[in-house]
Amino acid sequence: MKLIESCASIIMVIIQTFHLAQSSEMVPPNIVIIMADDMGFDDVSFRGAKEFITPNIDALAYHGKILHRLYAPPMCTPSRSALLTGLYPFHTGTQHYILLNQEPWGPLTKFITMPEVFQAHGYSTNLIGKWHLGMGHKQFTPTYNGFDYHYGYWGAFIDYYDKTSKMETPGFSLGYDFRRNLDLECDKGNNTYVTDLFTAEAERIIMQNSGSKPLFLLVTHLAVHTANEEDPLQAPEEEIEKFSYIQDIRRRKYAAIVSKLDESVGRIVYALDRANKLNNTIVIFYSDNGAPTVGLFSNTGSNWPLRGQKNSPWEGGTRISGAIWAPLLQNRGSIFQQPMHVADWFATLAAAANIHLNQSLTLDGINLWTELVTSKTDTPPYSEREIVHSLDNQAEMYSYSKGQYKYIKGTSLEGRYDYHLSQRPKKIIDPREKYYYENIRQSATFQALQKYDEKPLTNSRMHNLRVKASVQCEAKSLKPNSNCKPLEEECLFNVWKDPCEQRNLARLHKYDNIMKSMREDILKLKATAAPPLTGRGSPEYDPSRYDCTWTNYLDIFPKN
Repeated sequence: MKLIESCASIIMVIIQTFHLAQSSEMVPPNIVIIMADDMGFDDVSFRGAKEFITPNIDALAYHGKILHRLYAPPMCTPSRSALLTGLYPFHTGTQHYILLNQEPWGPLTKFITMPEVFQAHGYSTNLIGKWHLGMGHKQFTPTYNGFDYHYGYWGAFIDYYDKTSKMETPGFSLGYDFRRNLDLECDKGNNTYVTDLFTAEAERIIMQNSGSKPLFLLVTHLAVHTANEEDPLQAPEEEIEKFSYIQDIRRRKYAAIVSKLDESVGRIVYALDRANKLNNTIVIFYSDNGAPTVGLFSNTGSNWPLRGQKNSPWEGGTRISGAIWAPLLQNRGSIFQQPMHVADWFATLAAAANIHLNQSLTLDGINLWTELVTSKTDTPPYSEREIVHSLDNQAEMYSYSKGQYKYIKGTSLEGRYDYHLSQRPKKIIDPREKYYYENIRQSATFQALQKYDEKPLTNSRMHNLRVKASVQCEAKSLKPNSNCKPLEEECLFNVWKDPCEQRNLARLHKYDNIMKSMREDILKLKATAAPPLTGRGSPEYDPSRYDCTWTNYLDIFPKN
């Protein structure tokens, strides 16, 4: 406990030494980040999918900029730690696996977080939804790590209605997990769909923000993660009925979950419009990682046409769909081609807010704000941008990109997720697809954003963006057999030309120098890695000992 408090004190001293100077002519922008959980790369229709459409998400993408090569760590806890610290997971100890509810650690206590910096610069910082970065001590929780306010849950997932969670660990009980700051939230909305609860709370915060403080709002949805094993895919019956044309009942329920998420995006953007905040707001949407199409927590999400899925080193686990909108962006209605990692948001959004980060704060993420503002669809990429997708010495799994090349050695779960696990159905088409562009225009997001357009967003412009945002692979490359066996050999792919990771270049002598360079890079990175924070918890942390509630069990003497 003393160590935690000491680290917290040191962090606050460092934060207070930051340069607080901001331009007297600049009004700091509001920042709203909406994060989906476990959403597939192909489960947004602006990529060209037609099985079900996402009008509000698509409208945000078409009015703003599609983040064509946005990457994230392939699992929940690593991805969230990267966002909030600006560091790769192997530098925060979150590289090996997700943080289970009963695990007695919190990865953020030794680091300065993005909300702490924005809080120190006068922002109202708010988290709505999932935390998943520790709960054993109250010091691990959101309001001790930079957020003025939190409404949601601390753990990995909950039931969409009763807000209980049972870990996939033998011997642990079902526990309630829903909070308003540190207090249990158990009197209101127990039977309300949680996506609606989070959306209503986001709307309330937006409407009640007086403008005396700029708004930092992070909405981390449960959707589209599964709930408890007994009833994993949950949505209102009337929403499920809208997708009756999808025969697979699990996929039909998933479409309904996505639909409620899309509705949430529209309601949040519309609330910003009603509150007269859009003229100085940055809105970001993305998923924390790829979808788990099969296996643990499978939600049927599709990463088509990418290889692999959540908890794998492949593009299907790490390349995610995302979009950004802001009136400050030039050339809106375009595609941002630069490779980007979620760890970049810390430095990038600080720059957008004219916050000068202290030079002692070392980040892995880079500032891409100028590039985001000025880019055009055909802007060439950073040729040598480095991104560490996975660096896990314990699992011996390494996934690393440098420019157009990607190196992989090792994989997860003995290679069970190493294939193309999704297909895009040709005959299952959302009836709304026939009038796709009309549905986009009628969305709440389109109605709110169109007044800020530099030029009219025509059907033709949307069509061209949809075509350019789609990812194409050779049909022959979609067979389950691969020419690369990462458990036995090194793999090298040109992911710009071969996004489906089918042609292993490591065997060709012409790439020997590239392979040598990437091996050397990985050795240097491994030398800087923190030991992974792991520990499967104790029966003393079971919620049955705390009135069937997931709580700060390290701060409370367990009940008999």
